[in-house]
Amino acid sequence: MFSTVVCALSRAYLESIAKKYIDEALVHEKAGNLVEAAKTYRRAAQVLMTIVSNYPHDPLASVYREIAESLRKKADALEGKIERETKIAVSGGEEEDYHRIAKEFVLEDKPPVTFDEIVGLEEAKQALLDCIVYPSKRPDLFPLGWPRGILLYGPPGCGKTMLAAAVANEIDCVFMQVDAANIMSKWLGDAEKRVAAIFKYAREKYSKERKPVVIFIDEADALLGIYEHELGGEARVRNQFLKEMDGLNTKGRNLMIYVIAATNKPWKLDMGFIRRFQRRIYVPPPDLEMRKQLFQHYTKYIKLSDDVDFDELARATEGYSACDIRDVVMEAYLITVRELFRRGNLDSDPRPVTMEDFRIVLRRKKPSITPEIIRLYEEWSKRFGST
Repeated sequence: MFSTVVCALSRAYLESIAKKYIDEALVHEKAGNLVEAAKTYRRAAQVLMTIVSNYPHDPLASVYREIAESLRKKADALEGKIERETKIAVSGGEEEDYHRIAKEFVLEDKPPVTFDEIVGLEEAKQALLDCIVYPSKRPDLFPLGWPRGILLYGPPGCGKTMLAAAVANEIDCVFMQVDAANIMSKWLGDAEKRVAAIFKYAREKYSKERKPVVIFIDEADALLGIYEHELGGEARVRNQFLKEMDGLNTKGRNLMIYVIAATNKPWKLDMGFIRRFQRRIYVPPPDLEMRKQLFQHYTKYIKLSDDVDFDELARATEGYSACDIRDVVMEAYLITVRELFRRGNLDSDPRPVTMEDFRIVLRRKKPSITPEIIRLYEEWSKRFGST
């Protein structure tokens, strides 16, 4: 009796998930987002087939199977419609100029960050100097070539994006920033065209102006990772990236074009990309000494009480990222600013930040990095790291 009730509950739960996906697909379809609609119809079909697989003798099994098949056909029809509309747009209108497409990804004003301004991370900085900065300044010293693909991986908020920006400033290059949001499109074939345009622009820029190009892929797992529910578009974008990176490594021996990718989830990456990033650099959370330096760095511009103990703050922030520590300093300083406004004496300066202000913030702000996640990065580093 108990097992029968459990089975009924499980089936009802799966039915509710399938209905939720169907409702979401209808909303996407009505809004014209056909890629998401097709993807969600397929998810609903997969859930219904799970019911059929788990309960083959259920009287409704054949009904579930028929509905699942109709949902798959609906997804096929939507994908066919996307493909037809794309072909019409390309054949009947003007094909987009690759130069104009690529310019969307160029950062005219690079973040004003240098290696000297990045606290700690000496190994990661040295690896980037070896891979990019030195070859760009003296290519004659590298007769065997140098890496074109560099992967930065580690917990969020520990400096991966800042490292990429610092490289761009060190060699005065064209800096192109790419992520899933500005590459992926609901139009079939459009995302691959964007990827091709980025690399074509990079090759032309270096060929004509002899100016290095850094293509920075932020949250690379979203673009280059493998996920359970995919349409063909994600795979085609990955394949286009693979093709372009192969071109850099084989035909572009002397090209100063670099692909730097940053990810918080390196284990999600497609194995083909892991191989093509010749240098895989772990950007770890700050250790004790680095945490002390970070507190000293972020408090340079605020007034501190004599009782502030940087050693104690460093010991109290195990598991905090660099961004966490910056936030701690900002919130401690905000306590003094808040007091100033409450007193109503806006012509005076805030009082110095005290050790107690930091303790108040640390009691409510917890670390964002756990020992478990660190173990995941360390295990991945043992298998794939190259620094």
